[in-house]
Amino acid sequence: MDKQNILLISFGQFENDFLEDIATEVEKEYTYPVRIQNGHIDLSEYYDPMRRQYDGNGILKEVDSINSGDVIKKVGLFRVDLCIPILTYIFGQAAFKGSTGIASLYRLRNEQYGMKKDEALLLHRFSKVVIHELGHTFGLIHCHHPICVMRSSTYVEDIDQKSTEPCLNCQKIIGLD
Repeated sequence: MDKQNILLISFGQFENDFLEDIATEVEKEYTYPVRIQNGHIDLSEYYDPMRRQYDGNGILKEVDSINSGDVIKKVGLFRVDLCIPILTYIFGQAAFKGSTGIASLYRLRNEQYGMKKDEALLLHRFSKVVIHELGHTFGLIHCHHPICVMRSSTYVEDIDQKSTEPCLNCQKIIGLD
């Protein structure tokens, strides 16, 4: 297999069409072919009962340890509430200039905020989180351009204001221009 693939690993119950749509968005932004596979991790060892969340650092390390030598980058896709010690919650996380990221749609669902379910918006938000985390693996830091996908997102509204693509400066940094 060609090492120039990005791998999306599903660790939750995701519809195939949903995953295919995410893969299409990732492929469009990074121009690498994207493959999808199912994975399994026993998340119970990463659960913090005091916070009622899952340890993003531990899960990232676990996903990184999965043998996937035929890919350039991989992202684990989850449905659980992720956190790290210094933040209340995270949408995703990645190893800077590494090969692995994780993303969760848990806090991206409108229902989380008492709003009407919106699958199209959920897909759009999740695509941005995955593309953002992949950006970190390609060496991009948080950007200050208002609509760059690499802009930091503290709240879901921040994600809504961003584009799915890196700004021209970020594209130049990773050679997508």
